[in-house]
Amino acid sequence: MIIDWNRVDTVLLDMDGTLLDRHFDDHFWMEHLPERYARENGISLDKAKDFLYQLFRSQENTLNWTDLDYWSERVGLDIPLLKLEVEHLIAVHPFVIDFLLYLRHHAKKAYLVTNAHSKTLELKMRKTELGPYFNGIISAHDLGLPKEDDGFWKRLQGKIPYFPERTLLAEDSETNLGTAAKFGIRYLIYVSRFSSAIAPAPSDRFASICYLSELIPKQSLVRSEPGDL
Repeated sequence: MIIDWNRVDTVLLDMDGTLLDRHFDDHFWMEHLPERYARENGISLDKAKDFLYQLFRSQENTLNWTDLDYWSERVGLDIPLLKLEVEHLIAVHPFVIDFLLYLRHHAKKAYLVTNAHSKTLELKMRKTELGPYFNGIISAHDLGLPKEDDGFWKRLQGKIPYFPERTLLAEDSETNLGTAAKFGIRYLIYVSRFSSAIAPAPSDRFASICYLSELIPKQSLVRSEPGDL
């Protein structure tokens, strides 16, 4: 993937699946939570999965999808507390820090833009220590719209100054890339290796990569070293 970095001022990066291995989230919602729900309610794991998966699908493409307080109330369990039980699975994708250092060394504005709830952000930024690499961190919950909504990217301009034609967005969601395309964001990158547990598959609609390092010109690759921050 060749990017003309002279034409890019701002880089918007998704968190789960793009910067972080989505295996943590998939395992939590699809396996760990159903197991705990089944145990707490005295039902089979299969019944718990059937109930929860249908409940999850009912909130797709809404802010409730990532609202931990909403899900704690709906399922009667402390979701943030349960996430701590498997926090060891939270992991940064390979070459993420290399890419963030490249952006810093070339004076590009880097923003973490995520649908994640504030409690999820707090847990993951504490665990990964990625926060200081960004010029800002914006949750969709702060804007009142998920990234799946066509109005999100315009509303984002009220939080951070960016010109769509000079902006790059990397995402593991084709839906979110699609809403960004409608708004006019010029450089749209699909991260196909969103989980270490799932074989990557390129997008039919967007330029695809496995690792963010593929966006770095080879002669400019900067390796992370202790004390870089």
